[in-house]
Amino acid sequence: MKKIILLPFILILCSIAYSADPFTGKDCIIKTEFIWKTGDITAPSCHASTIISTSNGLLAAWFAGTQEGNKDVGIWTSRYENGRWSKPVEVANGILNKLMRHPCWNPVLYNTGEKVLLFYKVGPSPAAWWGMLMTSDNEGRNWSEPTRLPKNILGPIKNKPVLLENGELICPSSTENDGWRVHMEFTPDYGKSWERTAALNEKTTGAIQPAIITHKGGKIQMLCRSTSSRILTSESIDNGYTWSPLSETDLPNPNSGIDAVTLKDGKHLLVYNHLSKGRNSLGVAVSEDGIKWQAAALLENDIEGTEFSYPAVIQSGDGMVHITYTWKRMLIKHVVIDPSKIISKPLADKEWPGDK
Repeated sequence: MKKIILLPFILILCSIAYSADPFTGKDCIIKTEFIWKTGDITAPSCHASTIISTSNGLLAAWFAGTQEGNKDVGIWTSRYENGRWSKPVEVANGILNKLMRHPCWNPVLYNTGEKVLLFYKVGPSPAAWWGMLMTSDNEGRNWSEPTRLPKNILGPIKNKPVLLENGELICPSSTENDGWRVHMEFTPDYGKSWERTAALNEKTTGAIQPAIITHKGGKIQMLCRSTSSRILTSESIDNGYTWSPLSETDLPNPNSGIDAVTLKDGKHLLVYNHLSKGRNSLGVAVSEDGIKWQAAALLENDIEGTEFSYPAVIQSGDGMVHITYTWKRMLIKHVVIDPSKIISKPLADKEWPGDK
């Protein structure tokens, strides 16, 4: 008789456990918003955002036009001040002369403290583009005339530069014209003079768009998008001039852009698609050492074929983490995370991001 009474109770418990929501880490997410509303700008398609802190708030940039790779694609920006984003404006385009125009690609912002640098690319394709640089003395309200970077210098290719202890700005970069290969570029004077490494991987190891994190003792680490279904990593102990061979991490990568940041407390935070294919789920992971990662927050998780991609991540002066990313190629989404509220859990492909 007791067995008969207990059976329904056990079945109910099993049903609750089976139907429990997948891990989301949503308690650390304190704000989500779009930088603009659909129809507020004339460009229907957007991608590849970047974000920085300013003395008055935030500044974001991205490329937008009718479609990625079309000649009308330019660089757009918006400022976050007094609790709201300004109306986006186009600040750069690929017009060369009356007869020739190319699309713009992958803007990257950096705040020196005295001026804002805006790196971006112009060209018919990633295999044939070149680097450009504009500067602003008033945190993005006005911009200088664009200048072309020196030959063989592209600037940071997708992810933000990092100021090293030796005073050099390291710009994680890559090329796609002779296989997918990563390299580093250095400027000690915020874009006036440059050095670069040779390619850091062979053509057989397809890797691009590195993100830089830093460790105590001067070691730096890069995490890369790859064609091998895994995020790749490498380390340097000489300020980025030489690197260990690229190796696979435990993290999946569906050949899509990632970004990472080292937080003020020394921990590392990564934003990426926790998938081996597709871009329909976007998550945040944290790590003490840059090697072992734990799930921190699930930003998006939708049906296959939907796209949430190309994140950018920073930590502002108040300690908050700001993330921007492409939302369905239609909008740029902004998410604010309080890192003190992150309750992480071990990563497991079948548990996180989980089925919606």
